[in-house]
Amino acid sequence: MSARTRAVPARVPTSTYRLQVSAEQDLHSVAALLPHLHDLGADWVYLSPLLAAEPGSSHGYDVVAHDHLDPERGGEEGLAAVAETARRLGLGVLVDIVPNHVGVATPAADPWWWEVLRHGRDAGHAAAFDVDWDTAGQRLRIPVVGEDDLAEDGTIGHLTLALGEHGLELHYWDQAFPVAPGTASGLHDDPQEVHARQHYELVDWHRADDDLNYRRFFAVNTLAAVRVEEPEVFAETHVEIARWFREGLVDGLRVDHPDGLRDPRGYLDDLARLTGGAYVLVEKILEPGEELPASWATEGTTGYDALALVDRVLVDPAGEGPLDELAARLRGLETGLRPSSTAAEDFHAMVHDLKRAVADGILGSETARIVRDLRRDVPRLPTGRGEDAVAELLACFPVYRSYLTPTDRDGEEHLTQAFEAARDRRPDLAATFDLLEPWLRDGGCDGARRFQQTSGMVMAKGVEDCAFYRYPRLTSLNEVGGDPSVFSTTVDDFHAAMARRQQDWPHAMTTLSTHDTKRGEDVRARIHVLAEAPHRWADALERLMDLVPLPDPGFASLLWQAAIGAWPADEGEQPGGDWRSRLHGYAEKAMREAGDRTTWTEPDAAYEAAVHAAVDAALDREDVREVIGEVLGWTVDPGWSNALAAKLVALTMPGVPDVYQGSELWEQSLVDPDNRRPVDHDLRRSMLAAGPGSLVGGLEDPGTAKLHVVTTALRLRRDRPGLFTTYAGVGAEGPAADHVLAFDRGGALTVATRLPLGLVEGGGWGDTRLDLPPGRWRDVLTDRLTDGSVGSLLSAYPVALLVKED
Repeated sequence: MSARTRAVPARVPTSTYRLQVSAEQDLHSVAALLPHLHDLGADWVYLSPLLAAEPGSSHGYDVVAHDHLDPERGGEEGLAAVAETARRLGLGVLVDIVPNHVGVATPAADPWWWEVLRHGRDAGHAAAFDVDWDTAGQRLRIPVVGEDDLAEDGTIGHLTLALGEHGLELHYWDQAFPVAPGTASGLHDDPQEVHARQHYELVDWHRADDDLNYRRFFAVNTLAAVRVEEPEVFAETHVEIARWFREGLVDGLRVDHPDGLRDPRGYLDDLARLTGGAYVLVEKILEPGEELPASWATEGTTGYDALALVDRVLVDPAGEGPLDELAARLRGLETGLRPSSTAAEDFHAMVHDLKRAVADGILGSETARIVRDLRRDVPRLPTGRGEDAVAELLACFPVYRSYLTPTDRDGEEHLTQAFEAARDRRPDLAATFDLLEPWLRDGGCDGARRFQQTSGMVMAKGVEDCAFYRYPRLTSLNEVGGDPSVFSTTVDDFHAAMARRQQDWPHAMTTLSTHDTKRGEDVRARIHVLAEAPHRWADALERLMDLVPLPDPGFASLLWQAAIGAWPADEGEQPGGDWRSRLHGYAEKAMREAGDRTTWTEPDAAYEAAVHAAVDAALDREDVREVIGEVLGWTVDPGWSNALAAKLVALTMPGVPDVYQGSELWEQSLVDPDNRRPVDHDLRRSMLAAGPGSLVGGLEDPGTAKLHVVTTALRLRRDRPGLFTTYAGVGAEGPAADHVLAFDRGGALTVATRLPLGLVEGGGWGDTRLDLPPGRWRDVLTDRLTDGSVGSLLSAYPVALLVKED
């Protein structure tokens, strides 16, 4: 990696605490919560998007206006209250921004989109949207019409004219669209004829896959991409963000999905000029071995790369072979697994095929547009073979994207790998690849730039939103930013990665849970334990499948792992919803995202009923609960140990640790919307006020020990940052040395237990000792001095945080 030359921002957090801002937890509520977050030890508060969003939006990523804050989230007064309270407490404020797209589900809510629909290509903000007007007769295709409403003569049912807030409007059911000036005389006009004269065309929603002519966020039709690479568009979409920094309301930004932008580096340079070089992070997924471009004006990623390493250093490598065999038995020939192939080969073959299906299917319109762009430079490129070749290259691309521009060659090696793989798979397209290659390597070619914007979309839809729900080997590894085929990481490799991180990206974020993680951090920590006893797990799984047969054994494994990992403190009510409805919600999303037996658009009622019956059986049938109870009996306590280990490591390793809302206690959420449930901050306040407690076994403990670990580590990082300026691995000697992960940050030394089930069953620590650096070391969790004896040091908690006494 080349050396980074960007100056460190004037203000950098030592930690953040992330909150999801909504109508229920608005900015005024956030301001009232800040004293508690300060007591917890957080240095900055980290907020989800705040700009005006779609009416009723629960998350804020569907921004509809860039010139004001969302009134439902507290508006201008709410942010002022947050900023004032934060300044008084010495806290910083980090805000999530969404430069790639806007929400268009309610056209009238987005004034730019409404204007473009009304005036078409001549609209004042037409250039803000990435629309291919020439391919659809100068009309913007809006895929909203149900197939039952399309007549053979092309007329659309339930299409009416009505007077609305913006004058005469064209209505399809309850959706309102503008009527262009001069195209209708009044309510008594034929709505079909009026529709034919508009700058937009309402079309069958199925046509989005093939015929859409505006770029979206992934395959979400109601999120339209904006062209922030244009200076005037950047200025208008950042007018409110500029005010935040001009008035000192915000200290840093998190940039959502930079891979969707035409030129991420150029955008970050523009953002640095706007903010005066403030602290900026990017939500960038790095595949194993991939590095963030050193030239970017950012302090690093939001931490998925760190999450993947923390998870894998806590997974027992000895479980890989047996779990490979189990997965192969479960999935068999149904998914094309070859008996002679490795698990990694199986996963990557699955990923290729799913990505190819995405490039041909739900993102087929994007593939077609790449070829249309390329044909302007290469008119002899055949459309059909061009789309086939581009789709194959997208399927073969090994990372999310490259970043080629007329001056930058970042990621070109990945394009080379994609061409090599595509040529191996499709020798029949060799001539087409030869024709494409020089143009896709040209960073100034429109087709090449669009290819780069699209490859990440194909990766995300094929992998995160599909393959992760089909690969059942050890589902704690099926996490955003990770490759499930990479089973574990050695302690030595972890230390090497942390040393590089300290040198190159010391202010990048570390995290364990976000609003996008597939499983909460402590769900994954418990599932990790299965790798320590794979044969015991295989036996339990076989018994569960005998008791509750499911049509897809592989999905059954994924479902039972989720249930065991997230099994709650009780079967009754929990904040934000009861356990039964939560598990049913997860089951529905997981099987539909997997998409091999049932889908969101074409659900298989019989298959889904069988899966939901399994969920009910887990709660209602004594014989099923007995097996689950047996598995919980040997996974819960080691899972809590893994959870504390992961948390302390993430809080003290190089980088800026983030605590996702509520995860200072056990975080057993599943995929969204489960992980965005309301958090009981009053409980956390009372527990913090009550003081530390020791590790409590069983399912009843809400996370007393975890709260103590979190607040101790956060306060130490905030109050004594000089203890966290370097990185060196710390070894151990003795019979259980392999169960130790320890490192010195320059005066603060982390000690964590690895593979806790094997440790207990192997007889404990014995005379295992740490190779402590010279000096007197005190554990701030227990306030006890240590002589390096691990058994004594970790007698109260499975982790320790040592501070060198001068």
